[in-house]
Amino acid sequence: MIAHVRGEVATLTLTSAVIDVGGVGLQVLCTPSTIAGLRLGTEVQLSTSMVVREDSLTVFGFADTDERDMFELLQTASGVGPKVAQAMLAVLDPDRIRAAVGQSDFSTLTNVPGIGRKGAERICIELRDRIGVTTTVAAGAAAQPWRDQVLEAMLGLGIPGRDADKAVETVAVALAPGETPDTSTALRDALRTLSKASR
Repeated sequence: MIAHVRGEVATLTLTSAVIDVGGVGLQVLCTPSTIAGLRLGTEVQLSTSMVVREDSLTVFGFADTDERDMFELLQTASGVGPKVAQAMLAVLDPDRIRAAVGQSDFSTLTNVPGIGRKGAERICIELRDRIGVTTTVAAGAAAQPWRDQVLEAMLGLGIPGRDADKAVETVAVALAPGETPDTSTALRDALRTLSKASR
């Protein structure tokens, strides 16, 4: 088991990085958000998970151990392999996955390519007791349904899950205590936040 790799970033693609580890170029498959945090020629440390198959050995890299641990936990659900687990983390961060599983929020999980309604139901049933959801997280998310509606709309527009989550959180922080925004207004504000961030 390779728990992490540290070295200089030698090559970057849309889906992987080659890390120079002691003179050996190790290809690591990563989510878009992890790739976005890497720079050619800089030294990095990535938490990793090694998947061994009969005809291959693949190393998946993550920005932190929470992502890596979630990647490995997701694969314990029936029908979830490394590619689907990585796709889930490309769209949803670990906390978002915990909240979705804890609330049986199938619509959020089916935003992930490769996961249908039945797959989402199976993941929730099999992982609910092991994924570390707290009642506080579930209650807080349930009390703010506008968040899910805005997030779903942003994902439908093709905005990456992490960017959408950050924009929604920015809108939530700006609200007065107890305020519930109109969904269309919240969506507009979230998109405006993304526009400012890209300048």
